[in-house]
Amino acid sequence: MLRYVDALSEAVAQEMALDPRVFVFGLDVDDHKAIQGSTAGLLDRFGPERVFNTPLSEDAMTGVAIGAAMAGMRPIHVHIRMDFLMLCMNQLINVAAKAHYMWGKQVTVPMVVRSMIGKSWGQGAQHSQGLHAMFMHVPGLKVVAPSNAYDAKGCMIAAIRDNNPVIFVEHRLLYPTDSPVPEAPYAVPFGQARICTHGDDITIVAISNMVVEALRAEQLLREIGIKAEIIDPISLVPLDMDTIVASARRTKRLLVIDNAWTMCGASAEIVAAVAERAGPGAGIEMRRMGFAPTTCPTTPALEAHFYPNPSTIAATAYAMVRADGKAWVPDAERAKLAYQVQFRGPF
Repeated sequence: MLRYVDALSEAVAQEMALDPRVFVFGLDVDDHKAIQGSTAGLLDRFGPERVFNTPLSEDAMTGVAIGAAMAGMRPIHVHIRMDFLMLCMNQLINVAAKAHYMWGKQVTVPMVVRSMIGKSWGQGAQHSQGLHAMFMHVPGLKVVAPSNAYDAKGCMIAAIRDNNPVIFVEHRLLYPTDSPVPEAPYAVPFGQARICTHGDDITIVAISNMVVEALRAEQLLREIGIKAEIIDPISLVPLDMDTIVASARRTKRLLVIDNAWTMCGASAEIVAAVAERAGPGAGIEMRRMGFAPTTCPTTPALEAHFYPNPSTIAATAYAMVRADGKAWVPDAERAKLAYQVQFRGPF
């Protein structure tokens, strides 16, 4: 068993050992806390020439990453929070994503852009956002959002080896979760979703940390006789719509849950793609869940209404499956998010 955060570090260490072109840089990557532990041990093993801190200048440092990638290196640029990527959008959108096209395939930009999303310890408006849909919109960028330690390691290795810029989305609350992870290097291919549980009553597509909460909701639904099929896309670009459409065609119900707002988001893209591919005659009922349409709050009382949780997910799925029945809401105690159940304190 390996924790998600340790799987990230192990993947990077193994690729750095295999390929001298790989290096890690970003704000505080060499700090003793090592970005929550995700860069732990790298400085001691590979030295300050391949693992180093940067000035607080996201735009300029992203330019350095792009230039290094174009010159044949394979940089991993750590931005800590996805919110901070807003400071280097021109570099990512107008340079990194388009260079391969604009230079007639003579240039590649093999870089990994790491950033965390999601709530943590009351971090509120500017440190809790999930902005991955912004990057899904741009051709030339790949976007991955692994939900467990196995996929975290495999996706990181695949991202480092890819010749395109990859936006690597890490939900903060996934860091302490663990799962079986092979010690040897391996790559998880992009564009292949995973069916986590099989069911015939409803298809639930969950993104990033919402996979954890959807699996807990699936347990609540199973107790009352509803079988949900949980699908983890793993990568958002490329997106495995074939698996999602096939499941939705069979169950006739689709619920998409995201760690972001629903307007123009990943959930909107998935629902639209299912509607287009399945056609109006498929008779698929579709709904979305995500952040409430307001700025990310700080207080726990407001957060309880802002983020989907196992209870609200299960209640929404129940209402879709048992449309003619009475409303059902699971026990409030079981509505807590996974990290709240095993909470050890903010530090």
